[in-house]
Amino acid sequence: MTFEKILVTGAGGQIGSELVPLLSSIFGEERVIPSDVKEIKDKRFKYLDVTDKNSVDLLIEKNKVDTIFHLAAILSASGENNPELAYRVNVEGLHNILNSSLKNKVNLVMIPSTIGVFGPETPKENVPIETITRPTTIYGITKVLAEQLGYYYYRRFGLNVRGLRYPGLLSYKSPPGGGTTDYAIEMIIKAVKGENYSCFLRQNSKLPMMYMPDALEAIMKLAEAEDKNLKHRTDFNVSSFSFTPAELESKLREYYPSFTVNYNPDFRQNIADSWPWSLDSSAAKKEWNFSPSFNFDQTVKDMIYNLKGR
Repeated sequence: MTFEKILVTGAGGQIGSELVPLLSSIFGEERVIPSDVKEIKDKRFKYLDVTDKNSVDLLIEKNKVDTIFHLAAILSASGENNPELAYRVNVEGLHNILNSSLKNKVNLVMIPSTIGVFGPETPKENVPIETITRPTTIYGITKVLAEQLGYYYYRRFGLNVRGLRYPGLLSYKSPPGGGTTDYAIEMIIKAVKGENYSCFLRQNSKLPMMYMPDALEAIMKLAEAEDKNLKHRTDFNVSSFSFTPAELESKLREYYPSFTVNYNPDFRQNIADSWPWSLDSSAAKKEWNFSPSFNFDQTVKDMIYNLKGR
């Protein structure tokens, strides 16, 4: 599979801000087009509102795009504050990308999904790919539809659409993007700064997580996987480890003994309660060799090291 001209939507977000440099280092800067509705400091930047069909068509056609990493999305907490915008961006935006990809003969469309597709009726431990997906947030609802739309365009039209369900992502390079798992990044940053933290989730809210370097490697491995090896398309579970806010607080006190956390759950607690505690990533391991490198201890240690360096 060739990657001659790569469009990244949502390039200024948590994943996009790190994926763009990675793609540039692999394929060359001239092959990567970062786009977003908010300007980013990059000479290659193109403004793109994915809900504007004509703009999507024009950008893809004019630049002869053959690969798309469609990262533009409104996340869980932000989506609950603006459900209409979440629907427009997450559903209509994806629909525009898929239709334009068909029209312009795009070779590959990557559409990351999320643990937000799961709901209260989903099993809590070791959740398989095929299970109950009945989410309680507009974010989750739109992402279930996104998975199904992607699979439909593959099955009906032969468009090469692939996706993976990300857990909470930890990164020291980019700020949280309005998700329910943002507390983990915020807590680590506060500890490094020598400040205490007020957590918006309960102490025992266990959730699956992943360090950004593993998240980036995962999406690249799936993008480059042989099509014949894929039995699934848009719904691969991926996760590295799970922990609770209390466990993260305890780990941080190994580095900062005086660090304390107050727990003041808000509306995001209901979102976290609807999500599973751990995922079964065996299909990703079998079909495209998913293999995360960082465990919980290594992730916290590496984040602290890099945050202190900044």
